[in-house]
Amino acid sequence: MAAKILVADDDQNILAALKMLFSCEGYEVTLASQPAQVLKLFQQQSFDCVLLDLNFTLDTTSGEEGIALIAKLAQVDENIPIIVMTGWATIDLAVSAMQNGAADLIQKPWDNEQLLRTSETHIKLAQQQQKSARLNRENQILKALHSNLNPIIAESTSMQAVLTMVEQLAQSDVNVLITGENGTGKSLLAEHIHNRSNRAEHSLISVNMGAISENLFESEMFGHVKGAFTDARENRIGRFELADQGSLFLDEIGNIPLSQQSKLLRVLENQKFEKVGASKTQQVDTRVIAATNANIEEMISQQQFRQDLFFRLNTFEIQLPPLRHRLADIKPLAESFLAGFKAKYHKPELTISAEAIAAMQSYAWPGNIRELSHMLERAVILTTNNHIEPQHLGLQAGNLVHDVTADNAQQQNQQQPEWDVDKTLDELEQKIICARIKHCKGNMQNAAKSLGLSRSAFYRRIDKYQL
Repeated sequence: MAAKILVADDDQNILAALKMLFSCEGYEVTLASQPAQVLKLFQQQSFDCVLLDLNFTLDTTSGEEGIALIAKLAQVDENIPIIVMTGWATIDLAVSAMQNGAADLIQKPWDNEQLLRTSETHIKLAQQQQKSARLNRENQILKALHSNLNPIIAESTSMQAVLTMVEQLAQSDVNVLITGENGTGKSLLAEHIHNRSNRAEHSLISVNMGAISENLFESEMFGHVKGAFTDARENRIGRFELADQGSLFLDEIGNIPLSQQSKLLRVLENQKFEKVGASKTQQVDTRVIAATNANIEEMISQQQFRQDLFFRLNTFEIQLPPLRHRLADIKPLAESFLAGFKAKYHKPELTISAEAIAAMQSYAWPGNIRELSHMLERAVILTTNNHIEPQHLGLQAGNLVHDVTADNAQQQNQQQPEWDVDKTLDELEQKIICARIKHCKGNMQNAAKSLGLSRSAFYRRIDKYQL
């Protein structure tokens, strides 16, 4: 679409010359010869740029009439670039024009190439600013929508205690370590901390540390310059730079390679880093929120994790309780998930029985909130009568809260077959991975090693099964 320019001057010869110049370059040109006409056109139509003479009929040199008009135009739309043109340019006049909203000043007689270049530059700049403003607004809406879609449900006393702690620390800039089992909602709590902080207007950048290979760690976290290594075909911004003025969420910190932990420690200590292949030191202002389901203290004793890095990360530690310790939250969580699935699968009349809620409250939830969400989604799909009953949930008897004493749990395990013959290969693989993670006490590196999988292959399966 052709850019639209409004040209205002009391000299008809100048109007004709400028119309010819810009029309030949593909612009759509509108002419005006009086301030009142300029203001009326500006209010009625949309323009990409205004070329404005400063002197009309009241006098010939002061520019006061044009400057007054600039201020009126800026009140209507301050984002449209106004380029003033005058044959009586002075420093005071230029300063006054800029202060009232002009983007640039061109002295008459003008140079055609310079005028075209200046106009094009300001039009592109204004378009970029408008695009940036739209994107910022979209991000604000999406953040608000995401926050509404994923509320922190805390009717249980254990979660209320967590949120009370969050309110106390959110406004500070201390680093936070969130610990808890798989599926307890650590990433959601990290978002909540960021949204309640003074950095909420800036970005929260999330990084799954287990998914970053060791040889790409520095490039991903700190960025690289073009030509730094074979595949570095262009400059790349790292996660720390993206999170400048905001928050950086480091998920699964127990999977950070030991060889890379010292590099991360340096950034946490002084907020400085260098991109791969660059000699310039950059400084950032980033709050770090970390999370793990591993026993970091045990990893420290096994020399798999640096103690000084741990101390830097856990300035404030929040322990998220497992779902089996949040019985009061199970019903509202289920209702929240159910509302989303009803809309997703077009089943607005779907309800869940009190017996199903009671069954869920008697379940141990080894997969925590993530398991609850997946179980309800499966039940929504399987039910045919718009009413979810306990049999639709597929709860495993071995994981009932009242049956999980050490003795009868072992007895049940001995009685149950090792394999479920009715499960698919994917379901069996998922079950094995979950069992191995539990056996390794949440240490993903040990779990992957024990299964004979590389880190990348292991985390592809974690993403595949949303574990």
